[in-house]
Amino acid sequence: MKYALAALLLPAAPPAHAQQMDHSHMHHGGMEQPPEAKDNPSPDIADPHAGHLAVPATPKGTAPPPPSDHAADAYYNPAEMARARAAMRRENGGMTFSQLMLDRLEYRLGQGADAYHWQGEGWIGGDINRLAFKTEGEGEVGGRLEEAEVQALYSRAIDPWINLEAGLRHDFRRGQDRSYAVIGIDGLAPYWFEVGAQAFLSAKGDAHLRLEANYDQRITQRLILQPAAELNFAAQDVPELGLGSGLSDVELGLRLRYEFAREFAPYIGVDWERKLGKTARIARAGSDDASAASLVMGIRFWF
Repeated sequence: MKYALAALLLPAAPPAHAQQMDHSHMHHGGMEQPPEAKDNPSPDIADPHAGHLAVPATPKGTAPPPPSDHAADAYYNPAEMARARAAMRRENGGMTFSQLMLDRLEYRLGQGADAYHWQGEGWIGGDINRLAFKTEGEGEVGGRLEEAEVQALYSRAIDPWINLEAGLRHDFRRGQDRSYAVIGIDGLAPYWFEVGAQAFLSAKGDAHLRLEANYDQRITQRLILQPAAELNFAAQDVPELGLGSGLSDVELGLRLRYEFAREFAPYIGVDWERKLGKTARIARAGSDDASAASLVMGIRFWF
């Protein structure tokens, strides 16, 4: 009876496996590390119970000197970088280019004898400095050459749109060959008009001025209408060349071309020439017409 009463008054003993102390829920030092910190302890942090933190040492080295002009020279061979920069400048405007264009190679049908006419130019050089040439001429089909002109020029860009030209010109005429010094400008005016102005001074002292302009009006991507005008002035009378002082002649043309490719385009059109003032009187005195109109057919190509 007394054993039964003792069993009722005393608490039951815990099971044997629970009598060991469970340390998993004990709080050590008021700080519990996260699982990833337990798995990968940082070498820079000392034991918290030691009372201090370990500070990692800063590695020391020598920084490269700052470059004077080009940042890449601090990390790469300066000589190799200089060669790379020179190649980039050459390939982006410093290279040598060339072009040959025959703007007009045409057959002219008029009231008199049929005629042929050509006008072209070419150049070689860079974006700033070039050697250039220009040529034009005409004659009767099946007959002799009436006149031809060749210019050799130095061309220098004075802005993105205009080139300054200087050089020599030589004319081939029937027993009246003549050479000139040339200075002029050539380029694009506002609204994409191609313009040119040249002054000539011959070896015999006579001076002349030529003004030219044309404009490409695109009707479609391949069909282009091109009006063109040329005016010539003489500073004095030159009877042996059939020229009088002042505005000597004017030429107007209208040509419609079709570009099978940018480099090749046949065309048709009309051309009108008129001698004026003293030049017209000299022509009439020599039994020549003062004006002429022609139907023209030709090709334009360049490469």
